[in-house]
Amino acid sequence: MQEISLASPVKEKEQQELPVSAGLSSPTRFHARSPPTVLPTRNSLSVSSQSSHQRSLTLSRGHTVSTVLITSALDTIKDSREAKRSAPLREATKRAFDMINSGPPELFDPRIVFEALKLACETRSEKLMVASLDCISKLISYSFFSDNNPPSQLQFVSPTHSPTSSTDGVQPALAELITHTVTSAYTETTPDAVSLQIVKALLALVLSPDILIHHSSLLKAVRSVYNVFLLSQDPVTQMVAQGGLTQIVNHVFSRCKAEADREKAALAQSPYASSSNSNSQEASMDTLVAQATPLPPTPHEETNGHADPMEKSEEDGKMPHDESPPSEKPNGKANGHHQATSHSELRPTTPGPTPISVRSFEKPNPNDNLGDGDNVSLLRQMSTYELFVKDAFLVFRALCKLTMKPLATESERDIKSHAMRSKLLSLHLILNVLNSHMSVFVDPTSIIYSGSSGEATQFLQATKQYLCLSLSRNAVSSVPQIFEISVEMLWTVISGMRTKLKKEIEVLLTEIFIPILELRMSTLRQKASILSLLSRLSQDPQALVDIYINYDCDSEALENIYERVINIISKMASQASPANHNKAAEAASPSFGPTHKHHSLGSAVPPSLSTSALSMPGTLETNGAVLSESLLKRQALECLVSVLRSLAAWGTTSAKSIIDAQKASSTEALETENGKLETRHSTSSVEKLVLPLSGDPSRVSTPDLRDDDPDRFQNAKQRKTTLLAGIKKFNFKPKAGVAFFIDAGFISAREPEPIAKFLMSTDGLSKTMIGEYLGEGEEANKAIMHAFVDLLDFSDLSFTDALRMFLQAFRLPGEAQKIDRFMLKFAEKYIEGNSQTPFKNADAAYVLAYSTIMLNTDAHNPQVKNRMTKLDFVKNNRGINDGENLPEEFLGTIFDEIQSNEIRMKDEVEAGLLNTLPSANQGLAGAIANVGRDFQKEAYIMQSTGMLSRTEALFKTMTRSHRGRPSEHQFFSASHYHHVKPMFEVAWMSYLAGLSGPLQDTNDLEIVELCLDGFKMAIHIVCFFDLDLQRTSFVTTLAKFTFLNNLGEMKTKNMEAIKTLLDVAVNEGNQLKGCWRDILTCVSQLERMQLIGGGFDVPDGIRNRRQRKPPAEELAAESRSTHITVAADMVFSLSHYLSGSAIVDFVQALSDISWEEIQSSGMSETPRLFSLQKLVEISYYNMGRIRIEWSNMWAILGEHFNMICCHNNIHVVFFALDALRQLAMRFLEKEELSHFKFQKDFLKPFEYTMIHNTNNDARDMVLQCLQQMIQARMQNMRSGWRTMFGVFSAAARANNERVTTTGFEIVTRLNEDHFETVVQNGAFADLTVCITDFCKASRFQKVSLLAIAMLRGIIPRMLDSPVCLAGPPPSSESGAPVGLDEPTIKFWYPVLFGFYDIIMNGEDLEVRQMALDSLFSTLKKYGTNFPADFWDTICKELLFPIFAVLKSTADVSRFSTQEDMSVWFSTTMVEALRNVIDLYTHYFDLLERTLDGLLELLSVCICQENDTIARIGTSCFQKLLESNVKKLSKSHWERVVSTFVKLYKMTTPHQLFDENLRVEYERSQAGDSLEGRDSQGAAMLPAPISSSDASVKADSANPVQARRRVFQQIVVKCVLQLLLIETTHELLQNREIYETIPPEQLLRLMGVLDHSYQFARSFNDDKELRNGLWKVGFMKHLPNLLKQESASASTLVNVLFRMYFDTRPDHQASKQLVADRLLPLGLGVIQDFNKLKPESNMKSIAAWSPVVAVILHGFCGFEDQGFKRYLPAIYPLVTDILSREMTPDIRLAARTFFVRVGKLQNLVES
Repeated sequence: MQEISLASPVKEKEQQELPVSAGLSSPTRFHARSPPTVLPTRNSLSVSSQSSHQRSLTLSRGHTVSTVLITSALDTIKDSREAKRSAPLREATKRAFDMINSGPPELFDPRIVFEALKLACETRSEKLMVASLDCISKLISYSFFSDNNPPSQLQFVSPTHSPTSSTDGVQPALAELITHTVTSAYTETTPDAVSLQIVKALLALVLSPDILIHHSSLLKAVRSVYNVFLLSQDPVTQMVAQGGLTQIVNHVFSRCKAEADREKAALAQSPYASSSNSNSQEASMDTLVAQATPLPPTPHEETNGHADPMEKSEEDGKMPHDESPPSEKPNGKANGHHQATSHSELRPTTPGPTPISVRSFEKPNPNDNLGDGDNVSLLRQMSTYELFVKDAFLVFRALCKLTMKPLATESERDIKSHAMRSKLLSLHLILNVLNSHMSVFVDPTSIIYSGSSGEATQFLQATKQYLCLSLSRNAVSSVPQIFEISVEMLWTVISGMRTKLKKEIEVLLTEIFIPILELRMSTLRQKASILSLLSRLSQDPQALVDIYINYDCDSEALENIYERVINIISKMASQASPANHNKAAEAASPSFGPTHKHHSLGSAVPPSLSTSALSMPGTLETNGAVLSESLLKRQALECLVSVLRSLAAWGTTSAKSIIDAQKASSTEALETENGKLETRHSTSSVEKLVLPLSGDPSRVSTPDLRDDDPDRFQNAKQRKTTLLAGIKKFNFKPKAGVAFFIDAGFISAREPEPIAKFLMSTDGLSKTMIGEYLGEGEEANKAIMHAFVDLLDFSDLSFTDALRMFLQAFRLPGEAQKIDRFMLKFAEKYIEGNSQTPFKNADAAYVLAYSTIMLNTDAHNPQVKNRMTKLDFVKNNRGINDGENLPEEFLGTIFDEIQSNEIRMKDEVEAGLLNTLPSANQGLAGAIANVGRDFQKEAYIMQSTGMLSRTEALFKTMTRSHRGRPSEHQFFSASHYHHVKPMFEVAWMSYLAGLSGPLQDTNDLEIVELCLDGFKMAIHIVCFFDLDLQRTSFVTTLAKFTFLNNLGEMKTKNMEAIKTLLDVAVNEGNQLKGCWRDILTCVSQLERMQLIGGGFDVPDGIRNRRQRKPPAEELAAESRSTHITVAADMVFSLSHYLSGSAIVDFVQALSDISWEEIQSSGMSETPRLFSLQKLVEISYYNMGRIRIEWSNMWAILGEHFNMICCHNNIHVVFFALDALRQLAMRFLEKEELSHFKFQKDFLKPFEYTMIHNTNNDARDMVLQCLQQMIQARMQNMRSGWRTMFGVFSAAARANNERVTTTGFEIVTRLNEDHFETVVQNGAFADLTVCITDFCKASRFQKVSLLAIAMLRGIIPRMLDSPVCLAGPPPSSESGAPVGLDEPTIKFWYPVLFGFYDIIMNGEDLEVRQMALDSLFSTLKKYGTNFPADFWDTICKELLFPIFAVLKSTADVSRFSTQEDMSVWFSTTMVEALRNVIDLYTHYFDLLERTLDGLLELLSVCICQENDTIARIGTSCFQKLLESNVKKLSKSHWERVVSTFVKLYKMTTPHQLFDENLRVEYERSQAGDSLEGRDSQGAAMLPAPISSSDASVKADSANPVQARRRVFQQIVVKCVLQLLLIETTHELLQNREIYETIPPEQLLRLMGVLDHSYQFARSFNDDKELRNGLWKVGFMKHLPNLLKQESASASTLVNVLFRMYFDTRPDHQASKQLVADRLLPLGLGVIQDFNKLKPESNMKSIAAWSPVVAVILHGFCGFEDQGFKRYLPAIYPLVTDILSREMTPDIRLAARTFFVRVGKLQNLVES
């Protein structure tokens, strides 16, 4: 805009013209303390000589002014015709000349000069007005009109009295006189030249640093310039007026800031600082200190002459005049010309339409009185700063009210109309003020005092309602220019005032701007403007996070603004693009360069609003090209990406850097008396982000960081989410919803009052559902309904207003009973709260309420044809007031109110507005009637009207609730980076949809790049906050967009996606976790694409796959470009920078991809090994990591190599083994400390391959690799020896002679050449195990024999080695347990265990025999030096386990066939058992501590079903006792006898007496008898007998089989019992054993023998039992236990007689016990013998005859006393024997008996 000078030329050289720009200058250009022109300073002195008096005057105040400025104007006035006609003008001019020509400068009175100029202006002569106004403006610039004695500062409180008259002798201020004169000079018919002079004069007056005008005078000046702009027809004048008005408004606000700075500087200085040099009308320091001191009122202050500027506003948009009270209007004599152009003449005669009532929202505003009234002088004295603030408030309020005036339809269409230009100018001025002077609004020291009460109100609190109403009314405008300015204003409010206007911003966003963005009928331009606002919001991370924590996390704000906005933007960005996409128009659209639009609307210089400028095409257009859906979609996408970029910048910055940035900024913040205004976070903490806000510290206030607790906001967000879920549940099913609210804690108790209060106060609950819930007939619902109605306050309300309030709290249900209950409670509550009513009781109110509801339905239901009249309504309600009538006026008033204003819910009103639109199905007549109508615009107007109504109602409610107290809505300023995590979690699906849609639909690389940038930001966020689901979703989606699995469909955008994915892999590797698989899959597919593009044949493991299209040539070339190749390589080469956990995820993913590649290659000779090769590379790159990280890596790599090395494709195996060998060579270069096992783990894949890969070539290669490693890295080998020997052991188990022989050769060389090295590194045991495995290589006997020789040869090498301390340790005699590190365990045990292993598992009998001999010969040879504890270990772990197979059949599984097992038992085990007995005999003193184990072993061996094993066991038992009889002590014998007792009990066949065995079944089921069982012919197999008595019931399903098994057990036990009796007999026949065994133990043994005898005798005597068993097939013959009975009796008799005749003292002590056992036994045997019949019991007689002979001989050996005592009992039995046929031994025994009897009776000679 060009600058236009408003100053008139000055002839004198020493004077300069006053430059006043028509454009908007910087506020500092006309600072309150600096004159606007280049003139001498106020302290300069002009020449005071009399000669120069004609040219200039030096005033007493120090200002120099040329007299030519005055005299030239006075000459023009004097010479004019008007001066000759007007005496007052002529006299005033003469007085001015006389003063200038004669008066000294000290007595110069500016009022005299001004009087002449004022009267000249009142003549309405253009010439005189131009001259006088020009002179006035110049004299103002030179401070000529500064009063020597200015009026008291109190005069500026509200100087609205008449400027031309005085009250009580007090002169009005000269500044007011000047203002009144200049402003009165303008009318609608004023010429343009005069108008320019008026603008110039008023601009000079307002900008003057010495002449200050306030309040109504200031408003007059602003009004006049405003009207010049509107009413002038000259474009230049309009431009000058607009520029002047802009400067005035800027100056009014900028001087507030300057004065505040000056006062702070003054307070900072010494309290004694002088202020005498200040000529301005400012408060002194004492005034500042004593601001609250009340002063007595002056007479002219008692009336208030300032009227509301909006009360007399014109409809055409002119600035309103301030009307003075009648008492203060100028008299007609002095102001005749002024009266001719009174204010009433300027008012248009035809008022415009007013669809929205402005007064209904403005008149209740208490802030309207802040700028009015003089009573404030009674309360306190105002400082200059307070005056300035009050001026700013009045101007801002006037501008806001101007913007709120509605536009007529014709004004909306005509951009050049007065109303439109007025609205646009006022909006631009407000926007300019907000952008340039935000500090005035947010400064807590900006205080305004009420004119009536003196109450202090902050500037923002006083202006916010005007600002918000202005915003709301203009934001719903359909005029694009107005709407866009409103959007700019909203952004300014959000960016600078959000900490102060939290609730107001919420209302504006949720009720107007966001709904407009969602409306179908809103224009693209409107949506683009709002998107521009959101774009700037998205670029401000602080504002973005603040919105989330203050609205989305606030339960009082039901709308989740952030979440809702993101969903809308995402939906807009992802919607389908139109088919005819105009690329050229999109590129040219400035909507994608929002900075241009922002500059034009938000800069300090608003656009020209002159009629000529508005006539030019494109004026005020913010979009140079026509908007389209595609452009809007792109703008939404840019906004979405900006949000992600801001979240990434805010969230991924560490908390420390944020706090540091806040501390740094807070140190530079401006200190105020009520708090701090802190600057925004430094942009250094946000990379690649340009904050759109300036460094104005008033923009954002950051509170204490302690208020910013992410957990607190997260909990609040969760609670809000729960509340919304409860609301949804309630709106579906109220009862369930209330229960949910109670359980969740939103309702404190299940009492009616808390529930009712919650239903009343909670927004979002369906009014219909509230009505349904409260109307239920249950008692609880009734109580809640009563409590709900009690919360309503009907006091002092009319009946219809109360009923309207009642019915708007919920929707009345349709059921009559429910309505009845509601109306009853309403009537009760209304009567209770209103005593002055025409109702005599509540019944009348109840009936009338019902009648009113019916009237409302009748009057407004379109289906009712015959509507009720007022007379009908009165008739219907006669006699309802306790038999009387209600007043007809009262009823008529109700009828009229219902007819004119239907009782409706708010949502019904909005729905009604939409229903007024014409429908699509109106037929031809309707279509013709609607021709030319813009239905979209009409629908938008209907919607916007509803928005505006809701918004202003909310503002009205907020104003009423906040009146007299500060806002309760605390604003939290975010500072913590953790807020980004929940912000992303709630909207991540919208981000994904918004980015995926455009990326999939478009091929435009710019949009593609934008989407991919959004993906990068989103992945950066999810990786930083470790959001697993979101990370997987974004990475997977991005990977799918690469199209690497469908090369034929690939496009350029897919290559860009590949680059982005590689970039993500490089930058976000540490947090990708499981997403590495998707990325590395793409890298693998990229390599495949490169091969295909290069013409190579890539194997594919899938058969019959359809031939896929190859990629395009240019894309194939691009895939092989340096950029992509380097980027892909960086993924692997930079892997050593990954964290310890990230490298594990990376390796796991790469291993999986490698396996998939190999599997897809099948058996190809050129398999895909790309990922495997990369695995080898990253292993090289990362081998320098700390060992714990490397171990975690190798756990995965090793497993992967295990799988690959066992693959069917030998080419894959060879590559993997070779790679593994190379890695091992590299790894073995590092030395390993002792006791670690890194080498062992590293070499495990070789062992796994040798074991599991059946390919002999692969196994041979493994051995070759190990041989090379031994040759090259043997000196560094530590724990790796153990794995190597494991490999060789596996080779020994191989079925290939070449592999086994090669392995044995390597082991042989190691044993011969590096035995010491192996032993030093702790691998001796592994060496012995390896040799043992070779010994068991039965297929290759030569190797086995060589190996057993090597194993035997290790012992002397071990003993000769200084490393193997094979001797006994010094502490062996102490009895301490042997540790694992002792030489016996480290060296002896592995060798002995090797022998044991061969004995147990060797298949070759010769090798097994050699091992058995070697084991026991070694023990016998070197066992003397073994400690006792080691002997315990040998017995428990090596010797006894050889016979473990006897206990459990589980160990039998190691034998391949029964024959092998039988051979092993008959050879190896038998020999081993005998060797064990020999070993115990050899080292009995050392091994006696393990005697119990040996006895247990012998017991198991004896208790076998195989009698061969049992006999071997008994023979070994006998041999053990006989060989060590002299070494056995009493304790030994006690354990031996206990073993015998145990054996006897286990072998006693108690099942013989089981009755179930004698149950007869069918003969076919009985089977063969067990009598002929030949145990000798069976194979020697282990079969331990059952320790418990089996029963037939154990197998009821097959009783015959069960009984057969029991019979078999019985036979076995009978055989074993007999075998035990024989062994016992043979042992006791041994003289040494008999003499060694203690008598008490011998008696115990005799006890079990006696039990065996008695058991057999009882069975033999039970013939019925025996017959029963015989019948069921137990035996072919009648079963009996004759041999057991006779053998046990024989042994028992022999031993007892031997003990009886034993003369040793200990035996003599038990002689009587022996006799007591012996006599009954002997008598019983003889008695039973006598019963035997020769014809049927020959076997029994033959069996018992020797026993009877022994008994008779034994009795005969008794001493005389004993013989005599027992003779009466035995004599008859012996005589009975004589009657039988006797055997020779019995005959001899009988003879001996009778000879003894004869001798005893002296019948025969002694």
